Amino acid sequence: MSNTRNDNIFDVIIIGAGPVGLACGIEAQKHKLSYNIIEKGCIVNSIYNYPTNMTFFSTSDRLEIGDVPFVSHGIKPTRREALEYYRRIVDSLNLKVNVYERVLDIDKHPNYFVIKTTKRFYKSRNLIFATGFYDNEIKLNVPGEDLPKVHHYFNEAHPYAFMKVCVLGAGNSAVDVALECYRTGAEVTMIVREPDLKSSVKYWVKPDIKNRIKEGEIKAYFESTVSEITLTDITFYQRGKKITIKNDYVFAMTGYIPDLKLPEKLGVKVENGLPVFNKKTHSTNIDGIYLAGVICGGIFTDRYYIENSLDQPHKIISHIIKH
Repeated sequence: MSNTRNDNIFDVIIIGAGPVGLACGIEAQKHKLSYNIIEKGCIVNSIYNYPTNMTFFSTSDRLEIGDVPFVSHGIKPTRREALEYYRRIVDSLNLKVNVYERVLDIDKHPNYFVIKTTKRFYKSRNLIFATGFYDNEIKLNVPGEDLPKVHHYFNEAHPYAFMKVCVLGAGNSAVDVALECYRTGAEVTMIVREPDLKSSVKYWVKPDIKNRIKEGEIKAYFESTVSEITLTDITFYQRGKKITIKNDYVFAMTGYIPDLKLPEKLGVKVENGLPVFNKKTHSTNIDGIYLAGVICGGIFTDRYYIENSLDQPHKIISHIIKH
């Protein structure tokens, strides 16, 4: 494996500047490989798009990369603290990151890949897909989903004060949205497919949402499926019974899935929504293509997250060097 560029061919191009993508860049830099990180948005774009007041489930030490300490004011770091930390990583380690540059297409040549972006072309012997899933929401596929009142992302609750808000979902995101909107004075209704909230709901939040539902301060319809959204209403079925209620805004916190179109175009095997890769090296069936971070879980988005993916960059770069 050459450590220098030949005819402007990189040793590795990393697609995605989330924490795991940045960690891949750190590992490549440590081993003096020529590399570049390409990001369609800002640095750690997914974290940037988290709700403004979000607090991480994990402690800050479990989010650290590059042997740089992550010190937070509380036991659990906030979104704002995480953004500051990862900016400091890029700056202090002088990582090569090109932001606001979307990958449009990739072609495989005998000894390298050609990556076409919105700004230029790159050649690279190896590719690491660290693209996550947060930008690819799971659609409801019901009439009215495309109305301006329907959102798959949530920033903050203030604009929805005193409005009739429906929250779809049973996980942490849905619970956070419901509680924040309730506390700004919104009339909150949760519509949940499952018979109960997910067991993964943060332990310090679960008693709060359970009590709000029990007291009737937040209405909850379990075992319910939305069938239509209009400008003024939302219609759903609960155990076969049709229910229509007045509604101003809908937050469809129904989850997100990785976009596997480019890896699949290049021949990477995907079976039942799950990309196939070697767990020891994170290499795929296509020589020179690697997967890192939550994309590895495919449609099973709860399998990988920042904390259990930070050993992957070492595995990948070690394999690239030896390969």
